[in-house]
Amino acid sequence: GEICAFKIHGQEMPFEAVVLNKTSGEGRLRARSAIDCELQKEYTFIIQAYDCGSGPGGTNWKKSHKAVVHIQVKDVNEFSPAFKEGVYKASVTEGKIYDSILQVEAMDEDCSPQYSQICSYEIVTPDVPFAIDRNGNIRNTEKLSYDKQHQYEIMVTAFDCGQKHAAEDALVQVNVKPVCKPGWQDWNKRIEYRPGSGSTPLFPSIHLETCDGPVSSIHTTIELQSNYIGKGCDRETYSEKSLQKLCGASSGAIDLLPSPSTTTNWTAGLLMDSNDIIFKFDGKQGAKIPDGIVPKNLTDQFTITLWMKHGPSPGLRAEKETILCNSDKTGESGYGKNVMQRDYQQQNVDTLGFFPLLFFWKLSVLICDKEWHYYVVNVEFPVVTLYMDGTTYEPYLVTNDWPIHPSHIAMQLTVGACWQGGEVTKPRFAQYFHGSLASLTIRPGKIESHKVISCLQACKEGLDINSLESLGQGIKYHFNPSQSVLVMEGDDIKNINQALRKVSYINSRQFPTAGIRRLKVSSKVQCFGEDVCISIPDIDAYVMVFQANEPKITITGMDHFARPAAQFESERGVLLLPDIRIVSTVTKVEHSVDFREHDRVNKQPVVEEMLHNLDFCDVLVIGAELDPEQECLELDNGELQGKHLGATNSTAGYSIYGVDSMFSYEQVLRQLRYRNWGTAATAERKFRVNRGCCGLETSKVSGIWVTRPTSLTAFPLPPSVPVVPSVATMVVITCVSVLVLVVTLGVLRLRTARQRGAAGRQGARDGDMDWDDSALTITINPMEKYEKPHQTEEESEEEDIDDEEEDTTSAESDDSEEDEEEEEVIVQKGDKQNSTRQEQLEWD
Repeated sequence: GEICAFKIHGQEMPFEAVVLNKTSGEGRLRARSAIDCELQKEYTFIIQAYDCGSGPGGTNWKKSHKAVVHIQVKDVNEFSPAFKEGVYKASVTEGKIYDSILQVEAMDEDCSPQYSQICSYEIVTPDVPFAIDRNGNIRNTEKLSYDKQHQYEIMVTAFDCGQKHAAEDALVQVNVKPVCKPGWQDWNKRIEYRPGSGSTPLFPSIHLETCDGPVSSIHTTIELQSNYIGKGCDRETYSEKSLQKLCGASSGAIDLLPSPSTTTNWTAGLLMDSNDIIFKFDGKQGAKIPDGIVPKNLTDQFTITLWMKHGPSPGLRAEKETILCNSDKTGESGYGKNVMQRDYQQQNVDTLGFFPLLFFWKLSVLICDKEWHYYVVNVEFPVVTLYMDGTTYEPYLVTNDWPIHPSHIAMQLTVGACWQGGEVTKPRFAQYFHGSLASLTIRPGKIESHKVISCLQACKEGLDINSLESLGQGIKYHFNPSQSVLVMEGDDIKNINQALRKVSYINSRQFPTAGIRRLKVSSKVQCFGEDVCISIPDIDAYVMVFQANEPKITITGMDHFARPAAQFESERGVLLLPDIRIVSTVTKVEHSVDFREHDRVNKQPVVEEMLHNLDFCDVLVIGAELDPEQECLELDNGELQGKHLGATNSTAGYSIYGVDSMFSYEQVLRQLRYRNWGTAATAERKFRVNRGCCGLETSKVSGIWVTRPTSLTAFPLPPSVPVVPSVATMVVITCVSVLVLVVTLGVLRLRTARQRGAAGRQGARDGDMDWDDSALTITINPMEKYEKPHQTEEESEEEDIDDEEEDTTSAESDDSEEDEEEEEVIVQKGDKQNSTRQEQLEWD
């Protein structure tokens, strides 16, 4: 009558049933171990109840009917959502709104629909132009711009229906692609150029994007714009006169627009550029060339050269403008006469017939473009040829007329306008020129060759092509004369890309003008069957030319010395600067840069000697000018042969000019001689190697030139007086004694002076390497010895002083001169390396 047990039928069921009340038959079903919904959500098994009537072995108990038990396991939200991928990537094109850029997906390992389903997604990153829906689809909320941002990175999370979010967020990368725009890609706007670096590629990685257009040909123009630098590019290395000599131009050129001075005052009233000898004409000014500057008869051959910058003429009808005009000065003739018209003798007029009067040129290129152009008019009458930027142009129209009868009417040569002497009531200028002119010259009697003309207008900077051999098949290219414009044409994009990568900038100046050079690249693309199918935007870039390290010119040599008076009076005189040396150095500071900016280490400055040309060098007389009756500076003409040098001599000094090496200038200066055939009247003479002894390439750099003055002190020769031996012996003994005393005092003075200025002198020597400003003293020996001298102890001591006092400062040198003049002490200051002393003053 009682229930003693419950039995569960099934294999390894994690449940058990226990009896709670045998009488009532109440029992409880419970789990024997942990139940996991994710392993098994439901259980179904059979259970039976047993009474207590069991005998031995439990064979006699009775069991109930079978009952089916069904168990459902409730889920617990124990798992977080997890994304299928850690990083999602997608690409979009700028300017479009997408319904769905990409879809993210998360999963949850919980077993129940409530906790295993993902109910929503959310973008964690704030302020991004994207949104996400409940299914994980991401879209953009505004149009994206490639220029504004190339890539977006956003973080996304997921929530299950129990509002449990993902343990790890997912990264979504959205790349913005630009709309395919035809044009040049992968080029830098700024290209840096350091002086002396040779040729620098402008666009080493450039390529053309055509957006898969059917291209048949490509036409590209690369233009280097440096019109603001001098006369159109970095070419103003030397003066016009020096450049003409370098290029081998014929001598005798007459400068019609010189820099204003006391002798060339006709340009004083004209507007000038502050940096160069460039004259600006505003349509209100003209200059009259004085009589005698240009010969009246230019002969059958002459050349006119000029640099000109001219803009478009205002108005519909441009008025006539005149650059150079030769016309009636007073109005006596009643007509004007241009430079080209000629006079003929009366007896030949009837047989000569018509001759050219006016020449016209029609140029295919634009010259009124506000750019500098170089013009040369070669007249070899009756043939006249025009060169513009080195290109030859023949006249297309010539006006003939009878020759003009010979006359003696006064003519007026003008620049920038034409003088009207007889055409108006009051003589005045007319036909004014609007623009800029420079280096306007006329060379009577000769014409220039094409080679010289090309050299004169050549530019020091320009475009270049590295490795012409590797340009590729089918590439055509063309440079303009100044190499500032390069035109390339081809039918293959790959070859055009390769060719443009080889275009470079080059500047052959040692000290180029620092600043920017603008670059413009324009292209035209043709497609099959069409004229221009793709529009390629222009490239606007620039080359930044850095400032070259400033050089320092150091001039060394003796600053004073002595010679017997007879040498000054001799036919050859004495060498004024026998050991002069000109050295140019530049200080470079190199930096060692580590990967971290604060690890930058400054290295010690490195001083390097450099070679460059000089433009001129003046040896000036300090004080009273030379007396041509008794003294002069001389230089043999043969010393200038084979060099690009010229010289002028005057009572104020000697000037050597022309573009040549420092070595050539040294050679010439060392042969400069000073003669004085009236030494008795000479009290003192000083010379100075001027601060202008420099290269024009560096003349724009201030504060680096060194003055090397020279001085000469002259005493008259004593008359020859016969004396008896005893008196002579006394005189010799007395002179030697006085000499020893004076030399001793001189040594003490010099050593004291050296001690006073040693510190400052050493600093100047180590830091500046400049020659001191002391005067180079040349003393004429008042006790001239004509027999072969021999060296004494006094002279040996004097040479030791010379070596010790090699770096005397200006003040010390001046003090030394006073001492020498008072006490007649001769001190030789020479080069340590000079081993021969034959020409120095020697005492018996």
